[in-house]
Amino acid sequence: MPKIGEGDFRYELDTSWPKIPEGWSLGLCSDVAVDSRDRVFVFNRAKHPIVIFSQRGDFISSWGECEFKDPHGIYIAPDDSVWLTDTQLHIVTHHKPNGELLLQIGERGRCFPTVSNKGQNGRPFNMPSGVALNKTGEVFVSDGYGNRRVHRFSAKGELKLSWGAPGTGQGEFALLHNIGIDSQGRVFICDRENSRIQIFNQQGKFLAQWTDVLSPGDVYMSPDKLVYVAEQGAPTGVSIFTEKGDLLCRWRGARTGMEAPHGIWADSKGNVYVAEIGQPGHGQRVRKYARVR
Repeated sequence: MPKIGEGDFRYELDTSWPKIPEGWSLGLCSDVAVDSRDRVFVFNRAKHPIVIFSQRGDFISSWGECEFKDPHGIYIAPDDSVWLTDTQLHIVTHHKPNGELLLQIGERGRCFPTVSNKGQNGRPFNMPSGVALNKTGEVFVSDGYGNRRVHRFSAKGELKLSWGAPGTGQGEFALLHNIGIDSQGRVFICDRENSRIQIFNQQGKFLAQWTDVLSPGDVYMSPDKLVYVAEQGAPTGVSIFTEKGDLLCRWRGARTGMEAPHGIWADSKGNVYVAEIGQPGHGQRVRKYARVR
């Protein structure tokens, strides 16, 4: 396979990854995350919502059967616990790595009215999309498809702060599709339908925005202070930035063969994993781009 990327960031698609068990299939792959042991967790809309593979692509285990309705976002915390969002159940859940439920935020199956005017609050949740944790374990949720809000919770799930409203201005959102927090504690929001990433402090104060992205679907902050962005706009692709916003690498267009990259993460070796939402029968997959050094 031809190499993609540029400079020090060159990649090759690993066509042998992953090795799906015989008789199984992945559904729409909404997101992907990697734990401290480089185990890759795929969150998908099929019979086995969480499927876990090794870095080499070997099947390890699965869980979550019959627990989710519309899987969307996954975040793996530093302690390897797993946070998930379900847009149709309107909940955020916290699990042990083996799937045991630790916490649920939100009322299962109940959504609250969408915020309609600036200054009118939309309660959590209405189709929450993503989760990220700060260094003290507080939980930040992008909410999402229905609301146009960011919510900050204590580690126990107590609501502490919310911000955001519909629109195109600073601190306004068209669709909060996912969320990340960088090493400085800044909150990055994928404002997908406004085709930008907005950046805030943890009190909700607007700091900056990145517009050199095309319909950003997900953002991953790596320990080495890189920002990986999955872009769903035409053309689809992946961009890698410094935390300052300097572009390091980008691959887009037909040569990538991507179908709606919906989630992104990287492992300890810098290999990139992209979850593709695609269409039924085509593009329902997660792919590994092995870093070439």
